[in-house]
Amino acid sequence: MPRQPLRVMGTAEIAEYLGVSRQWVEVLSKRRDFPEPSATLKAGRIWRTEDVERWAAEHRPRPESDESDGSE
Repeated sequence: MPRQPLRVMGTAEIAEYLGVSRQWVEVLSKRRDFPEPSATLKAGRIWRTEDVERWAAEHRPRPESDESDGSE
């Protein structure tokens, strides 16, 4: 049986997937409910794609709301 490729994401890939900035991914990664990175390389931390996808399905971050939009 062929071996499945390891699917991983770095900060930039997570930012693109979630539609947020890399800086926001750094904030998210410090949350207790965010998955632990699978490894830390010289280039930065990496996460298993399936862990990030599972987390996003439950905790999809919402863009900051514009307080002037009258939605309160």
